[in-house]
Amino acid sequence: MGNGPTTVGMVAGEASGDFLGAHLIAALRERIPGIRFVGVGGPKMEAAGMECWYPMEKLAVRGYVEVLRHFFEIVGIRRKISRRFVSERPRLFIGIDSPDFNLALERKLKRSGIPTVHYVSPSLWAWRGKRMRSIAASVDKVLLLFPFEEALYREAGVPAAYVGHPLADEIPEQNSTQAMKEQLRIPAGRKVIALLPGSRQSELRYMAPTFVRTAKLLAERQPQAHFLVPLVSRETRAIFEEAQYEADAGGLSMTILFGHARDAIAASDVVLVASGTATLEAALYCKPMVITYKMAELTYRLMSAMRYQPWVGLPNIIAGEFLVPEILQNEATPENLAQALLNLLNDPVANRRLPERLDAIRRLLRRDTAARATDAVLPWLQAV
Repeated sequence: MGNGPTTVGMVAGEASGDFLGAHLIAALRERIPGIRFVGVGGPKMEAAGMECWYPMEKLAVRGYVEVLRHFFEIVGIRRKISRRFVSERPRLFIGIDSPDFNLALERKLKRSGIPTVHYVSPSLWAWRGKRMRSIAASVDKVLLLFPFEEALYREAGVPAAYVGHPLADEIPEQNSTQAMKEQLRIPAGRKVIALLPGSRQSELRYMAPTFVRTAKLLAERQPQAHFLVPLVSRETRAIFEEAQYEADAGGLSMTILFGHARDAIAASDVVLVASGTATLEAALYCKPMVITYKMAELTYRLMSAMRYQPWVGLPNIIAGEFLVPEILQNEATPENLAQALLNLLNDPVANRRLPERLDAIRRLLRRDTAARATDAVLPWLQAV
């Protein structure tokens, strides 16, 4: 690597960051031929040409209690990555989301004279003065996915740029529900429910039993229901299938997909989705949805104490109101979730008005993100 001007360090810790990183890598390659990317990423970033030092799965842990179980391994990885970056000195480091891992790494690199950019603002529940001070001390610039974040950074005096969200650029505007149902060979007349229980193994262990039992209840009350379940790995599929077995739910009309979450969302009439980026994907497809999440009780209490807005789902945060239901933690029973999904399936007013509101979010986020993000980091890459 040396002091070459076209090497960029990156670290992404989960599937959504892998998507963002691959998107940015492709855009930068068009502007700077020969540019190199090294660090930690997932299969999409590797496919875009990044040299990965560690598997991204090592960092894909969410929640205080869960992180404690892997604390020493994660800290060890960060220490080794930090030393390697400081020694080999990329022209720029871009930390993609994963703020608990990346901000400490960025602070170390910034102090050593390596410019740092953080791509994706930390979640709103974490917004406290201490976190903003940490960001200011760690990065030279933040790339923001959502417009409501601009004012927060401006008031704090932290350099930031709103770049929009690349998903809004990628997801087609036209309604493709019927075409996707046909592509997935779903019999005519079926009500399709997409079940998105998360991408991490830790999420599936909490969410899969509830999702499976919810599906059983829905099938009893909506006999024409068909379920689509996109899962990202063999490990997450094994966890989901174990939950099916334990709930005696092998007879459900269900298609399990390897990946293809967007296909499942596109084909659906309603979506049950674990809070996260998938909620935004469902919103960009203008789909009625129920947002849910479960985690370790201690983690939930700590996060709830820090959260200062009533919403956790991205569609609701962006809209500043409860556009779609959020049913969390102890309230997230199969009975409550099944009833909320049935309400959406059978409410013609919601099915007409909600897509219009979600389409406004899509237009707000469609900003040619690749070009904007590339423009924001080019000054460091073109510097002499």
